[in-house]
Amino acid sequence: MERRYLPGTLVIESVLETDSGRVRLRDAMAFAEDQRGHDLGHRPPHELLRTVEGVEGTVAMELELAPRPEYGLVRPLLRLDGDGGRTFGGPNQIAFRAGVPLEQDGPTVRASFELGAGATVGFSIRWGEPEFPPPEPIAPGDVAARIEDTAEGWRSWEALHDIYEGPHRDLVRHSSRVLKGLTYRPTGAVVAAPTAALPESVGGERNWDYRFSWIRDSSLTLEALYIGACTDEAEDFVSFMTSAAGGTAATEGSLQIMYGITGEHDLTERTLPHLRGWRDSAPVRVGNGAWDQTQLDVYGELLNSLWLYRERLGELHPEIQRFVADLADTAARRWHETDAGMWEMRGEPRHHLSSKVLCWTALDRAVKLAPHLAEHAKVEEWEKARDEIREAVLTRGWSEAKQAFAQSFDSDELDAAQLLMPILGFLPATDERMRSTIEAIASELTEDGLVLRYRNEEGLNADGLTGEEGTFVICTFWLVCCLAQAGEIERARELFEQLVGYASDLGLIAEEIDTKNGEQLGNFPQAFSHIGLIVAASNLDKARARAKGGV
Repeated sequence: MERRYLPGTLVIESVLETDSGRVRLRDAMAFAEDQRGHDLGHRPPHELLRTVEGVEGTVAMELELAPRPEYGLVRPLLRLDGDGGRTFGGPNQIAFRAGVPLEQDGPTVRASFELGAGATVGFSIRWGEPEFPPPEPIAPGDVAARIEDTAEGWRSWEALHDIYEGPHRDLVRHSSRVLKGLTYRPTGAVVAAPTAALPESVGGERNWDYRFSWIRDSSLTLEALYIGACTDEAEDFVSFMTSAAGGTAATEGSLQIMYGITGEHDLTERTLPHLRGWRDSAPVRVGNGAWDQTQLDVYGELLNSLWLYRERLGELHPEIQRFVADLADTAARRWHETDAGMWEMRGEPRHHLSSKVLCWTALDRAVKLAPHLAEHAKVEEWEKARDEIREAVLTRGWSEAKQAFAQSFDSDELDAAQLLMPILGFLPATDERMRSTIEAIASELTEDGLVLRYRNEEGLNADGLTGEEGTFVICTFWLVCCLAQAGEIERARELFEQLVGYASDLGLIAEEIDTKNGEQLGNFPQAFSHIGLIVAASNLDKARARAKGGV
C-alpha cells in the first residue's frame, strides 16, 4: 500500500494493489460545505468521507462497519434504510450511507463488491448528539465532490497562512497543517493528540488520554504556528483560556493545567477494564488524572504566547489585561512552591527547575506587556520577583557534580526541560554554564543521540510509575535548537535530519521514539512533536543566517 496526503491538505490518498488490479481510496474529515480560509473548522459536520476508485483491473472489496459507542460497551441496534442506515441506543447517533448494497449482521454492517477500472463509489458516516434529529450523511454520489471541497478548504487556509520560506518548508508546512488539524475551531482549544491509551512502552502502564487541551501544548502550538503559518487562531485560544479559567488566575484552582475542548474542568481519570489495550498495554485509561495537579510552568507558557501574539491581538481587552496581571501576580506569589513539574510526575512534588524558569518567563513577559495593561501593570513588583527567581535558579539549580542545571533545586539529576532555558531567553546557549548543561544532557540523557526527559531507576520510579519510556521527540528538537543557538550548526542539522527520519509514511510524529527498533511510541500524532519540528527548523535557519553574517 502507498499513502500520501493530497498536497496542501490532510486528505489521505491510499493506493491498494492486488494480483487482479489496483484501487485508490481517498479519506477526509469533512469541513462544512464551501468553508474557506479563516472560517475553516467552524460548524464541523462530524462526518468522515471515503471514495474508492478503480484504477486498474478488477478488485474484490469487502466493507465492515461495526459502531461500538462508549468505548465498546454499547452494541447498538442497527436499522438499514435505502442506501444507508443508523444506530439506536447509547449516547451517540451514528448514520451512514454507501454506494454499494449493504447487509446487516446484528450490530455490524457488511458489503462485498467488485470495482473495475474507472468506477468510483462513495461512503459517508456521520455522528450526532442524541438530543438532536438523526444526522444526515452525504449521498454516496456526492462524496467525491465533498472530498474535493474539503481539500480546497485546506488549500485556501494554507494560502492565507503560508509564511515560512526556509529550507525545511515542506516539513514546516505539513506540521502546521497537523497542528491546525488538532485545533477545535469552535472554541480555539488545541488537543495534545487525538488519541488515548497508546503506550509509552509496549505492554506497560504508561498509557494516557491526550484528547484534552493543555495550556502548555496549546501555547506552544500558537508559537509554532506563528513561525509556520501566521495563524489567526490566537484570539480564539486566548478567549478559550480566559473563559475556561473563569476570567482569573488569581484564586487557587482557578487556572488548571488542562481543560476539555469546550472548557470542561473535571477530567477525572478512569480505567476501562473490558479493553485489553493496544498490544496488551493496560490499563486503558480515559480522562487524565493530571488535570488537578499543580504545575507552575503554565503561567510562563501562557504569558509567553500572549506576549508573542500581542501585536496580532491588537488592543488588549480589559478582561485580558486583568487576566495577564493575574497570571503574573500568581507566578510571583507561587514560584516558591513545589509542584509536579511539566512532565506531570505522579510522585512527591519537588522544586522543579523548569517550573521556576517558566515563572521567571511569566514575569519577564508581563514586564514587556506592561505598557498594554493600563492600571493592571505592576512593573516594579514583577521585576523584583523575576530577579529573585533568576538568582534562585542560578544558585540552587546548579549541580556541581554534573556541572549542569539539574532537574530540581539542590539535586544532581538531569532533566531535558533545562534545554528550554536558552529557548525562553533565560540564558544564552553560548553561556558557559548553559554549554556545559547542553553537553551533559547530550552525553548522559540520550539514546542513539535522541533525548530522554529524565532517567528512571529500576522498580518504582521517581515519577511514581513503573517501567521505562522511549526518547522524547520534542526534547530532541530542543537539543537541536540549543546546538543551533550555540553555533554548532552541522551537529544540529544532523540531529534534526535523524529525528525527522523517524516520521511515519504520512509525515506524522508520535510523542516518543524507541531507538532499539525505531518504533514510534505514545499518542499519535503528538502536537508537542510537530511544535518541536517547526521551532527547531526556525532555529536552524536563524543560525545559518547568523553564520553568513545575516540578522
